[in-house]
Amino acid sequence: MNARRRFIRLTAGAGALAALPALGVLPAHAANAPRTLRIGNQKGYLSLLKGRGTLEKRLAPLGVALTWTEFDAGPVQLEALNVGSIDFGDVGEAPPIFAQAAGAPLAYVAATVPRPQSEAVLVPHASTVRSVPDLKGKTVALNRGSNVHYFLVKLLQAHNLQYADVNVVFLAPADARAAFERGSIDAWLIWDPFLAAAQKTLNARILTDASGVVGNRAYYFSSLDYAKQNPDVIKILIDELSQIDQWGQGNRAALSAQLAQLWGLPNDVVSAAIARVQFGTGPITKAILAEQQQIANTFYDLKLVPKRVNVLDAAPAGIA
Repeated sequence: MNARRRFIRLTAGAGALAALPALGVLPAHAANAPRTLRIGNQKGYLSLLKGRGTLEKRLAPLGVALTWTEFDAGPVQLEALNVGSIDFGDVGEAPPIFAQAAGAPLAYVAATVPRPQSEAVLVPHASTVRSVPDLKGKTVALNRGSNVHYFLVKLLQAHNLQYADVNVVFLAPADARAAFERGSIDAWLIWDPFLAAAQKTLNARILTDASGVVGNRAYYFSSLDYAKQNPDVIKILIDELSQIDQWGQGNRAALSAQLAQLWGLPNDVVSAAIARVQFGTGPITKAILAEQQQIANTFYDLKLVPKRVNVLDAAPAGIA
């Protein structure tokens, strides 16, 4: 299924979701029942966790059988969650909004710290565009309904510009890179490692990153039912991911080397991306979900989702 069709499916329909109970002890009647954990992972931290094998060792005493399925993008993972094919995954800020609008039984279970330097507006090195107001009347490319789509809206607002003041064209990263290289667009909003690759190989110039504009967090998700019935499994998962985060912060070179091999990219490209990553994974809070609610409201105003989304419907109960 191509990206456009996946997007259409994710933006069709809606559903209100029940609140996620707080993490606690597994119900006694289910304690001895065979359990499974089906992880849907992109090529990233979850892949590194799979390679370590530590999660399997920690879940073995709980009698949890573990399976892994690799996906090429967050929206596809969330579609798999919606049809009941996976129990856990990782995703950026924007795809969960569409998943909720499509009625997916999504539960946010953890979030990274903000990573605003990992997405930016790129312009050709010799471009006359030197500031955000210079984008007025220009053609900018981005992936429709993505994190950078929201970034553009907030960036323009911060500089007293309207969304209609720029000519937005929707292109997937590979197509946007080709258009950027041809000179058929004036600016490109993109994230790492595509961002670092364009800097290194196209001599692209960062006009501005998302610092002070949007957070650009990553999220870990489950389904409402799975998180309710398997809080011990979710807790172990997040602890293991947090340990990888902590290791990566102190071992950026080693992390870059592993991700370069995983992504099939030059090490200097990945090193540039990792150099600006902020590390840290923690629990979901009301403040974090308030950020997500702003994204949901913005996408509704842009008519990217068919109805208003209440992000708290996918929140753990008792969050601070």
